[in-house]
Amino acid sequence: MKYAQIDPELFLSTSDSTPMYQQIVNQITTKVMAGDWPAGQPLPSIRELASASRVSVITVKRAYAELGLAGVIVTRHGMGSFVAESPNLSNSLLQAEFTQHFEAMLACARRLGLSADDIRQLLDDEQAHGSAEPTRGSTS
Repeated sequence: MKYAQIDPELFLSTSDSTPMYQQIVNQITTKVMAGDWPAGQPLPSIRELASASRVSVITVKRAYAELGLAGVIVTRHGMGSFVAESPNLSNSLLQAEFTQHFEAMLACARRLGLSADDIRQLLDDEQAHGSAEPTRGSTS
């Protein structure tokens, strides 16, 4: 299978409080979740991405290490890094993102003093008003 060359330039912001390596992780993960970078797609080399994005090689190396730990990419010694070939990678990444947001919502709810019943009521109210979309596979 032949892949189109991907643009090694990412949009990194020095004014963003998010560390550069995390901005790289976030952008690559987003591209994989969206299907812009399919399974098996070769990634730019660490040096190429560092040069194109104007960050240090160490920053890109850390981002690739994080992406590897998360299962988003695989690195093959002497061959480079590639988007992982996991059958449900996009879905797994979306599930992880949902879990992260859900945990943040629960932490906020605790700070507000909301009970589990309060949260259920908010969810029921949201669904009753039609602004919550039914989940895939639901019978509602």
